[in-house]
Amino acid sequence: MDRAADYESAGRGFESSWAHFFVMEKDRIFLLKAFEEAEKALEKGEVPIGAVVVLGDEVIGRGHNLKETTKDPTAHAEIIAMREASRHLGNWRLNETILYSTLEPCPMCLGAMLQARVSRLVFSSHDPRWGACGSLYDLSRDERLNHQIEVVSGPYRERSEHLLKTFFQNLREGKAGWC
Repeated sequence: MDRAADYESAGRGFESSWAHFFVMEKDRIFLLKAFEEAEKALEKGEVPIGAVVVLGDEVIGRGHNLKETTKDPTAHAEIIAMREASRHLGNWRLNETILYSTLEPCPMCLGAMLQARVSRLVFSSHDPRWGACGSLYDLSRDERLNHQIEVVSGPYRERSEHLLKTFFQNLREGKAGWC
């Protein structure tokens, strides 16, 4: 088992089951906002990945994949959401923020989260090809770095996996106008 906490087992250490319940519900609400962003990417013919950055109970950054649209290899959902959050705060440091993503971040995105000092990451499904939170690498807890990120995975995993599988299947089959 990888080191990212599965949602079913997350929450050990909370003082009460109510506190755990409210954290889980908040995570689900904000992940749904990330899925709204993934749908925007899908409508543009982009890989359907979305992300939001949250401070307290407020979304301060949103993003969805725009690599094809912008011809920019760094235009990942997480990077775009963090850029917006930084502009919102007027600071590159995103201390005390939570980033929600529909897919496990890649090394570039996780590196940016570490640089920005994001406190917590919640993502839906693992990425065995590029995942940097336990699937391929685990940069989130590398003790050689000056910052570690609490990672939770699993909410809406099936939804994320279905969205991505359908996108890539239709892309391979050359189906136009399917999104």
